[in-house]
Amino acid sequence: MTTQRMHLQDGSQRPRGPSALSRGVALTQVASLGNQLGAATGALAFPAIGPVGVVAVRQLVAAAVLMPVGRPKFRAMKRSDWLAVTALALVFSIMNTSVYITIERLGLGLAITLEFLGPLALVILSARRVIDLFGGLIAVVGVVVLVNPGPTSDLLGVAVGLVSAAAWAAYILLNRRIGQTLPGMQGVATASLISGVIWIPLAIAWFAAHPPPLWALGLAVICALASSVLPFSIDVVALRLLPASLFSTLQSMHPLWAAVVGLVLLGQQLTAHELIGIGLVVASNVLVTSTNAVRVRR
Repeated sequence: MTTQRMHLQDGSQRPRGPSALSRGVALTQVASLGNQLGAATGALAFPAIGPVGVVAVRQLVAAAVLMPVGRPKFRAMKRSDWLAVTALALVFSIMNTSVYITIERLGLGLAITLEFLGPLALVILSARRVIDLFGGLIAVVGVVVLVNPGPTSDLLGVAVGLVSAAAWAAYILLNRRIGQTLPGMQGVATASLISGVIWIPLAIAWFAAHPPPLWALGLAVICALASSVLPFSIDVVALRLLPASLFSTLQSMHPLWAAVVGLVLLGQQLTAHELIGIGLVVASNVLVTSTNAVRVRR
């Protein structure tokens, strides 16, 4: 599961050279590809430890790595801060568990596309323009084409995928709130710690019932590093080089990278209607974010 941050303030007025933009674009794609490679690596461990086992390892590893990086100052945090980071910790668990269950049921490309609807919906709902409504309509059509409702459709998998989308939207809103009061990565680090503590007894119970082989644990650790630590670290640098609007538009590559990685690593071939559905969702995001960037600059 993937956890990318969305920034509403556009930094496009700051001067940036072509080399800086090129580096920023390259970094976003490294983060996006790494995120999907991590998700695919976690999926390879599903037969041995299941999605729950992968999420457990991911939450514990993320807490162990992000705590020394974020170095949160607990005594300086207010009650409202604790409520926000606790909510974010719960969102971490819901978001990662639901997206991995969706990956297991629907495949990587479809799961990430459904999850991507969360941040896309926030952009559309916050802009309130005719073209944004049109972009939302394109996204809805894309989802219908992607799911192809029928007797053989995995409606439960789709429903869980939409839960992951709602969780990603909640993650963005909570991160925006926490970022206003807690500097750096203190909020994310604290939320990762709380989530890790929650998952300790769950992990003990799960792995007691499902003894994990070392190769599966290794894949889950790689998943945690590639899907949590790597994107967090790269995004901080990329957002210094790119306008926030361009950064948001480049997030459209997540479903596309997921389709490629799913095919290469997991052998998950997509049908024509699934490719068309993914394309429509991606086109919707490009339309909405790019036209919003033009409006902000004007």
